[in-house]
Amino acid sequence: MPHPVTDQLAARLESLFGRPRAELAAIASTERPNMLATLLDALADVELAEKNIEFQRDRLLQLAGPGRDIGPAAAGHLQDCSRRIAESVATRDTKGRFASAVMQSLHRAPAPATTHAAPTPAPATVTTRTR
Repeated sequence: MPHPVTDQLAARLESLFGRPRAELAAIASTERPNMLATLLDALADVELAEKNIEFQRDRLLQLAGPGRDIGPAAAGHLQDCSRRIAESVATRDTKGRFASAVMQSLHRAPAPATTHAAPTPAPATVTTRTR
C-alpha cells in the first residue's frame, strides 16, 4: 500500500539534496549529527507511523469483520487498535509537518560554476640576434 506522506517527503528530500535516499542515509551516517540525519530520522518516523496505521487498520477490520462476535475482549482490542491509529496519525502529521517545514526553508544550492578560462597566452618574446 502506498504511503503518501512518506513518498512526498522522500521525493522532496531527494530533490533537495540531489541524491537517492539510500545514498543520503550513507552520507548522514558518516558525519556527526546534522540536518540531513535529522530529516532522515523524521522521514523514518513518518514511514513507521504510516506502516502502523495500515497494520492497525487491517487488524481493526479483521476484529470487526462480518460475523465476528464483539464481546468485552474484542471491544478492548478494537479500542486499542483505534488508539494506536490515532497515535500514529498524530505522529505522522507532526513529524511530516516538521520535516516539510524544514525542507521548505532549505534551497538547493546551484552547482558551483566550473569556468575553465582559457589560459592566457604568454606575452610574445622578441628575440634578436646580434652578430
